[in-house]
Amino acid sequence: MSSPSSGPSAPSDGLLSAARRNLRELAHGLSHASRPSTPLLADAPKRWQRLLPYAVVLALAATLIPVTITVLTTQYEVPGALAGALGVAQAAPLLMLAHRPLQAWWIVFPADVAGALALLARPAAPHDVWPWTPPVIVGHLFLLLALGLRERRRTVIAVWVVTGLGGLLLHLIAPDRGGGSALLITVLGAVVLVIGGSVRERGEARRLLAEQETISEEERARRTLLEERTRIARELHDVVAHHMSVITVQADSAPYRISGLPEAAREEFASIAAAARESLGEMRRLLSVLRSDGGAGERAPQPGLDRLQQLVEATVRAGLPAELALSAELGDVPPAVDLSAYRIVQEALANVVRHAPGAPTRVSVSGVGGQLTVLVVNGPATGAGPPLETSGTGHGLVGMRERVRLTGGTLDTGPLPDGGFRVAARMPLPPAAAPAAPTAPAARPSPEDL
Repeated sequence: MSSPSSGPSAPSDGLLSAARRNLRELAHGLSHASRPSTPLLADAPKRWQRLLPYAVVLALAATLIPVTITVLTTQYEVPGALAGALGVAQAAPLLMLAHRPLQAWWIVFPADVAGALALLARPAAPHDVWPWTPPVIVGHLFLLLALGLRERRRTVIAVWVVTGLGGLLLHLIAPDRGGGSALLITVLGAVVLVIGGSVRERGEARRLLAEQETISEEERARRTLLEERTRIARELHDVVAHHMSVITVQADSAPYRISGLPEAAREEFASIAAAARESLGEMRRLLSVLRSDGGAGERAPQPGLDRLQQLVEATVRAGLPAELALSAELGDVPPAVDLSAYRIVQEALANVVRHAPGAPTRVSVSGVGGQLTVLVVNGPATGAGPPLETSGTGHGLVGMRERVRLTGGTLDTGPLPDGGFRVAARMPLPPAAAPAAPTAPAARPSPEDL
């Protein structure tokens, strides 16, 4: 036996609930503007474009007010005072179309209804347009267009439905009068709303696309930065791991190399060795996370300044005229600075090959004033063919900046007046690694290169 709630009344209850919900949504759309009172074309780049909506609504109101008064007094024989009041009430709120069209509709529509009721005081003429006069139809279509350009679909549908119902009720009040204007404004209003809504949705789509492109550019830059930091961390792992391994070996062998150590010292060395081994283990676990590609990593030693000559020679064989000036009094360069200097030169030469084929290039590395200076300067492209790349991904310069920041140095990059490009990196050297003052003047980059 079925329960009462499962009887025939259940579907009707659902329909009533849906109808009430739709009515609430329509009422909310009519009473709440979907956008703040920002003028149309407020984001236009030129001032005349931003002022265009105000000029249009001013011309519209200035035209419709006298036309409405004239039509009411001459064609419908409305007294002058009443015609003036109706003309102002029906057309003056159109000045709000540029920024508050929904509020303007709340003034114009009741004024239109009041004007239609006022026309009932005189006998119907054969050629009268009722309930909406021609100026009312024109003003209402402009009002619906402004609503379609600004408001959501729910709001414009609510306005269209209320306007149509208003015309229908007025026709039922006086069915003997011609009601063609009620049907006309309903049909034309639907067309205007569709046009305005299409233009608005297209503008929204373009705005969202521009925002998405901006977000994509920011995400791409952030991803490039993270990729470079990850690559640098992987490379520096070998450098740090070497020193930690040396510490472990020295701490383990100290009790055997140094005789007569007290027990406390032996325990301290054992503690140092254990901490170093634990740090190595943590570094390996971190490196396994950084190697998201699952690669086993390079087993060859990381390159340094001693490999610059081979790098420049390989670049020359690739068709790029390059020369190297490497100071012979650099001393002991820290591994992090050594690796960073090599990678900066490598990336700079790769950029020259990609973007300025055939450009004469000069690489100079010197240590002056406690700083390692790496300078790569190239002239304009002289190759016969076009550049291999016209726009880069930004990985190269990002990687250089991250490497220089890692060592506490500075990086200066930019184009030169002759069409070339310059990369200048300065990384600090520890006091022990700073070269002694040379007895003879050392070769330094020319001011034009810097």
